Amino acid sequence: MRHTDIAIIGGGLAGSMAAAMLGRAGISAILIDPHKIYPPDFRCEKLGGYQLDLLRKTGIADAVLAATTLDRSAWTARLGRLLDKKPSDQHGIIYDDLVNTVRRQIPDGVDFIEAKVTAVATSPDRQTVTLSNGEEISARLIVLANGLNIGLRHTLGIEREVISPCHSITVGFNVVPVGHDAFGFPALTYFTESSAAQMSYLTLFPIGSAMRANLMVYRGMDDPWLRRMRQTPEQAMHELMPNLRAIAGEFKVDGVIKIRPADLYVTKGHRQAGIVLVGDAFCTSCPAAGTGTGKVFMDVQRLCNAYIPAWLASAGMDASKISQFYDDPEKCANDASSHRQAYDLRSISINTGLSWHVRRWIRFLHRAGVGALRHARETLSVRRTAQP
Repeated sequence: MRHTDIAIIGGGLAGSMAAAMLGRAGISAILIDPHKIYPPDFRCEKLGGYQLDLLRKTGIADAVLAATTLDRSAWTARLGRLLDKKPSDQHGIIYDDLVNTVRRQIPDGVDFIEAKVTAVATSPDRQTVTLSNGEEISARLIVLANGLNIGLRHTLGIEREVISPCHSITVGFNVVPVGHDAFGFPALTYFTESSAAQMSYLTLFPIGSAMRANLMVYRGMDDPWLRRMRQTPEQAMHELMPNLRAIAGEFKVDGVIKIRPADLYVTKGHRQAGIVLVGDAFCTSCPAAGTGTGKVFMDVQRLCNAYIPAWLASAGMDASKISQFYDDPEKCANDASSHRQAYDLRSISINTGLSWHVRRWIRFLHRAGVGALRHARETLSVRRTAQP
């Protein structure tokens, strides 16, 4: 039996980042995942905003951002009208490239075991992890970071409650311009033209030399529009956004179209000795709201910076220790914000009725006003600079 302080189950973004942080802090840890190299997976494809502040708290931000493509400026549009051109800090990166970049930051002192976990046994003292290769690991703490996989949780009486099935669907693909060499914008967010479109927005952003597209829609997986999107994607997009050509020009979809539905769920029965859940293993977020990666960064940096070092400094790993993480004010506020944004964005995008129609127009006019003010300030600044 191999012994360690921390056994991390799952080598996606949360698990790999935890391994990197704990290894750099000199804490004994083992990362367990079936894939030595993380395989293609359609999830987060860009980082930005408050996510970057959280990423910097992990200590591996420089390496991660060096692997991304920064857009520097982004256009905002709706109804075929350009609303704003603003500075942007969006960093594009395919999810499996992101995870494998994080994995390269894991120090040599952290062992990686390429296997599946078949069973776990927990207690207030030490935990036992049984692997598909027959090996057993004894750890003081298990960090469960295996995302949507529910098998291990069920064996421990940890239940998942779906609170919004198929809350949103993300459609991902590359686009190339038709009739011109390049798009006229560095990046673009095009918001829904009407509630009938059952979408939130289309975002176009660079990853390497490609222009990546993420289209956020609110539909069932049996919706005929999804079939049309696979068969005639350009026509299906213009069906939702008839005025998009006025901003983006003619374009075509290049390569594979990926479609990922997202359920919103929460976890029950998780306050147990010896095991802590992070990222999607604990609760999910809506990709359209763009809070999922930030939620992972928050979970991992709070757990690894604040709690695990303190827990290891005293004997035992009972449920009262584990509950400190779940009750962390920063984590709780971040989870609540992610939940709220998921429902707010869906409501403002597809709800019908006069009040929601008015709210959409208020948002439209606000964005147009901010854009006009920004343009006026930039024009004035240029004129002042040009004066002798």
